[in-house]
Amino acid sequence: MKSHAKVVVIGGGVVGCSVLFHLARHGWTDVVLLERDELTSGSTWHAAGGMHTINGDPNVAKLQKYTISLYKEIEELSGQATGVHLTGGVLLAATEARMDWLRGVVSKGRYLGIDLEVISAKEAAELMPLIDPSQFVGAVRNKEDGHLDPSGVTHAYAKAARKLGAEVERFTKVEDIVRRPDGLWRVITNKGDVIAEHVVNAGGLWAREVGRMVGLELPVLAMEHMYLITEDMPEVADWNKKTGTEIIHAVDFDGELYLRQERGGMLMGTYEKANKVWSEFTTPWNFGHELLEPDIDRIAPSLEVGFRHFPAFQKTGIKQIINGPFTFAPDGNPLVGPVRGLPGFWVACGVMAGFSQGGGVGLALSNWMIEGDPGADIWAMDVARYGDWATMAYTNAKVRENYSRRFSIRFPNEELPAGRPLKTTPLYDTLAARGAQWGVSYGLEVPLWYAPEGVKDEFSWRRSTDFDHVGKEVATVRNGAGLSEISNFAKYKVTGEGAAGWLDRIFACKLPRRGRMTLAPMLKEDGKLIGDFTLANIDDAEWFIAGSGIAEQYHMRWFEVHLPKDDGSVRIEALGQKLTGLAIAGPKAREVLAKVTRADVSNAAFPFMAVARMDIGMAPCLVGRVSYTGDLGYEIWVAPEYQRAAYQALVKAGEEFGIGLFGSRALNALRLEKNYGSWAREYRPIYGPVEAGLDRFVAYGKDADFIGKEAALAERREGGKLRLRAFIVEAADADVIGDEAIWHDGVVRGWVTSGGYAHNAKTSVAMGYVPKEIADRPDGFEIEILGKRHTARIQAAPLFDANFERMRG
Repeated sequence: MKSHAKVVVIGGGVVGCSVLFHLARHGWTDVVLLERDELTSGSTWHAAGGMHTINGDPNVAKLQKYTISLYKEIEELSGQATGVHLTGGVLLAATEARMDWLRGVVSKGRYLGIDLEVISAKEAAELMPLIDPSQFVGAVRNKEDGHLDPSGVTHAYAKAARKLGAEVERFTKVEDIVRRPDGLWRVITNKGDVIAEHVVNAGGLWAREVGRMVGLELPVLAMEHMYLITEDMPEVADWNKKTGTEIIHAVDFDGELYLRQERGGMLMGTYEKANKVWSEFTTPWNFGHELLEPDIDRIAPSLEVGFRHFPAFQKTGIKQIINGPFTFAPDGNPLVGPVRGLPGFWVACGVMAGFSQGGGVGLALSNWMIEGDPGADIWAMDVARYGDWATMAYTNAKVRENYSRRFSIRFPNEELPAGRPLKTTPLYDTLAARGAQWGVSYGLEVPLWYAPEGVKDEFSWRRSTDFDHVGKEVATVRNGAGLSEISNFAKYKVTGEGAAGWLDRIFACKLPRRGRMTLAPMLKEDGKLIGDFTLANIDDAEWFIAGSGIAEQYHMRWFEVHLPKDDGSVRIEALGQKLTGLAIAGPKAREVLAKVTRADVSNAAFPFMAVARMDIGMAPCLVGRVSYTGDLGYEIWVAPEYQRAAYQALVKAGEEFGIGLFGSRALNALRLEKNYGSWAREYRPIYGPVEAGLDRFVAYGKDADFIGKEAALAERREGGKLRLRAFIVEAADADVIGDEAIWHDGVVRGWVTSGGYAHNAKTSVAMGYVPKEIADRPDGFEIEILGKRHTARIQAAPLFDANFERMRG
């Protein structure tokens, strides 16, 4: 075994072998994989081997499509059969609500290039003869479903990597990992040490144990998962003989089942409600190629549904029940990427759908390690989407919930209850008493809307019980004054003698002068967005940044990597809930503020984008004149011990102006009227500032050589490929939620990023990207909602305050 390597990959399952292969294919051949047992030990060897392109996040779906397309290449390169059977499949709906969801999946597939087709239940039964069509209302056909040989695929990755120069060491247990003073990693094994520049934790079932070696507690948990294999079935033999093909895959969402042919019988797996955690706190090192004791009673409710939906199963015997552990993250997506605070330490774990996602994970991680960027938008898989709040107990609760709901509908207005409430602000009980209906953002409870007594969300793809009440909240803001809690924003403080120079390089904007704020795009080296913020210059010695709350860890990782090395000239702190927030907005907002502070808040003294410290009642606060509502408004930042006092002062002062509370759903409706985008929706690391409409905030001519400047100048010269546009949609009773197809002249040309109903303007709005060649054509557009195409037109000017008179006045 070599004593030095550029990269050590820990774990010889399908994900670790994929990472090894992609690194070697990318040109890094000084890489070694360490596996404590045989390759495939742990979860890989007993997997059902299914593969599919469908995912809730379109960017992950692209990587899944890549994974499936890769198998032919690695088979040819390695000479190892992968056992790929590209049979196609059907996704079955037993309810109209499920069918609505499937129509949305088809719409998403149109711009992703995934071949999906809505078909009837009868047509599904003609494709998959075991179906009882009377049990379903419809289906979607997917020609890219299939299955493979888990062992064959894993060994194909490993053999292909070896041919490219990588090394694989089996029966080599990693016992500890130590960071050396020179920044390299000492990987201690039972066969000696390996010194490495990079370490990849692809430990699978042992990812937690590997993480703990470097002081990291990863939010992953293993769940027992069962599938059964039947005896040979005459229906299967008849179909094979008649058509010369295998029976295609089927997913029965309402039965929580997946099915495929296995030799002369069928394989049926389930994500049962009565699930069971495996090895909750630690994974035994001596576990490898063992299976767990089956518990058919636990999956019996799902099997009963399956036998009803697929009657042929009632007449056949069960040959074997497989029960083995798989790891999951709290939301079911992988954990991938560099770990903040541990330079050179990477993770690729929690990949429960390894044969759909393993290739994409390997590609993204190798790109990231070698090029400095994953080459795709992988936010849904980024390990930085979790912070310290994702404790072991939280992970346990959310993984169990996610597993039990893997095939359940998650409606756009549905908030899942497990692991909540976890983080709350001092106003939580006060706002709950006022009827707050809660969502969650980065572990923090956030008011979505305010319900009268006896009213609650009814989950639906269409406008629901919150619709009129959100409309009233919007009216409160537009006609008087609204008050909202905004503690879910990420907040950062930057100090130090080098702060201004560092910020000038980090952000593409012109730095604001003392007492002023600006909108601050942040770019990657390739000129694409990696953040959008509000940057405030408090007093030249202290700077304040506000940004997306869900991306706090993500952005801190970026900030810290780009700090000056070890000279202490710049200090940045993520304030988290050390600073809470309130916002007031509407035409009466200034009058409310004036009643609770001695500061002069007239337009002349405190104009748009001004920032200052002032007391709100008795509470010391930082106040900025800016509002995401697009109205006259103020953001108020206050230490948590003072938040209640500031809130009470504002409520009392606002009584004469009819002040009312509004939540994030009303805020969404308000920002849509101003064509305002948001991070992780309109602004993502695959768009440039020209494409996203943020180029007006980029100081292309400033002296500072800001990150991404050269690429940003090139985009400005060449114009990019896309344009973000707002659309008015002739919707009926449902609005866009994101990821719908945008049609132009009968062809799919773009995709929706977000939208909803703009209550003040009384119209449905969508935002999305289209090619720049058609971005200024007002007509000819349609947007697909729940399988129906609705006429849409580009709305270039904001629907509210188009001249920005109220916001700036």
